[in-house]
Amino acid sequence: MMHARAMSISRSVVVSLTCLLLFPTLSVAKSSSSEPVGRLSASGSTAQWMTVGDHAAIDLIVVAPDGSVFRKEFAAGSTPSFRLQDLGGKLTDGSYSYELRAIPRISAEVKRQLAAARAADDDAAAARIQQAAGIGATMVQSGSLSVVNGAFINPDVEEPPSSVLRLQNGTSSGSKGAASLSGPRTIKPLDIVQPDDVIIQGSLCVGLDCVVNESFGFDTIRLKENNTRIKFQDTSAAAGFPTHDWQLTANDSNSGGAEKFSIEDITAATVPFTVTGSSPTNSLFIDSTGRLGLRTGTPVLDLHISTGNTPAIRQEQTSAGGFTAQTWDIGANEANWFVRDVTGGSRLPLRIRPGAPTSSIDISSSGNVGIGTGSPQVLLDVRGTNATADIFEAIGINPTTGPSLNFGYSGATFGRGSGFFNVRPDALAAAPNPSIRFMIANVQKMILDNEGFLGLDVANPAFPIDHSSGAHLTAGGVWTDASSREFKQDICDLDSREAREALNVMTPVKFVYKANPSEHHVGFIAEDVPAHVATSDRKSLSPMDVVAVLTKVVQEQQKTIDLLSARVKDLEAHHN
Repeated sequence: MMHARAMSISRSVVVSLTCLLLFPTLSVAKSSSSEPVGRLSASGSTAQWMTVGDHAAIDLIVVAPDGSVFRKEFAAGSTPSFRLQDLGGKLTDGSYSYELRAIPRISAEVKRQLAAARAADDDAAAARIQQAAGIGATMVQSGSLSVVNGAFINPDVEEPPSSVLRLQNGTSSGSKGAASLSGPRTIKPLDIVQPDDVIIQGSLCVGLDCVVNESFGFDTIRLKENNTRIKFQDTSAAAGFPTHDWQLTANDSNSGGAEKFSIEDITAATVPFTVTGSSPTNSLFIDSTGRLGLRTGTPVLDLHISTGNTPAIRQEQTSAGGFTAQTWDIGANEANWFVRDVTGGSRLPLRIRPGAPTSSIDISSSGNVGIGTGSPQVLLDVRGTNATADIFEAIGINPTTGPSLNFGYSGATFGRGSGFFNVRPDALAAAPNPSIRFMIANVQKMILDNEGFLGLDVANPAFPIDHSSGAHLTAGGVWTDASSREFKQDICDLDSREAREALNVMTPVKFVYKANPSEHHVGFIAEDVPAHVATSDRKSLSPMDVVAVLTKVVQEQQKTIDLLSARVKDLEAHHN
């Protein structure tokens, strides 16, 4: 008798708990807390959101089932909307996820202050400016839309009740052995309080669609109806104790809503975690060591992203914080590891190709940058692979060998001009050292040596400016033209008639150079002198050319003077 009574009490407890848990959880209209930015309505091929509150703009992002993305910013006063034609006319059936971001009104002065704080890398000041201006967390609303046969499903349509007939005795028309009845009968909801522990040594089904002889399989607890939720309601009232309520939610309750599993912060009206239906295996995986895998169940590092085409990370700053919107991507594939400036036209300002050697770029603790070296000795230290094969490059001040500026090359085809600019104090360079050398096709064309002498096609200049033609600038500042016979050809005498004609048309003028109008000069105009005195471009004159003309004329005049002097002497002698 005692055993039978205990069994009866146990059944009573189970039935009581079941009735308590089976209290109807019917679908309700969407609340304003679930749509803080805009009320969704959809029909045909168009969805739109009637916004609430005062915002500067609304940013709408829609992602189609095939991954296509639609994004548009709607100014204040306009209604955010999305048409299936916005994705290029692709009327793909399936679930479309959307996100609305409210961009607050921010004054130009606050934006200016934030920009100044950002330029100064002062994050603390930026935070104070945002707080003073009332710029808080971005108001975001997300959800889903369903498209069937090329049209949106109305999100306000309520789901019809289950066809299962619920009976007062706990049986249903859909269960085995149910009595034949003329119409459905429902369980009468009664509050049952059990002031003791309840133990169920079996499986538990909770929900309006549970039936007698439910086939549980390996399920211990099953929630079964058209809206399944588990809510954690904290009733703490004492100061200092947490009070937030939380909820586990499976699928949206509205028509066309998302197939998802979410963790909702009921108190804050936010959804911090969501997994959508049909997400691939190991979309998010944490192993026993705490390593996080994205699309992989075998993460080998703290964060491991695995995908068949260009795993990437997007970093998006919206304008909701008062700063200029900017989006960057960091990605990798078989072609390169890259940083993409999405806002700037998807340019790739930084790329690393597969197979790049170790320390291709290396920044030391001192701030020195090494290219091809892990031990940069100067501000920018560029090294080749074989220092004994005339390869040595560095830029900066080398404390071990004295001040130096060093550019090198790799082989004979460095750059477009097949040359290099080299400054180096090492023993690989020919004397004098250190020196600055400009070379083309591995042939030195210019050198600035350790005395400050500049050589043009001269390996070891002997003058402050020394040209291979023999022309040079002396230490006293006198320019000396090259005049050796070995540098000249087609040598012939200057005709005296040509010299006189040239001199006759050479008109001296006074002038100032446009670049220095305060300094006066005398000279000639290149365009006005004979061709054999001016340069071929008629822009310059050679002083030696002019001197040669004057010399020839003077020589001819001197001959005339000598001749006249001789005749005067003859006349004087004859007269006497």
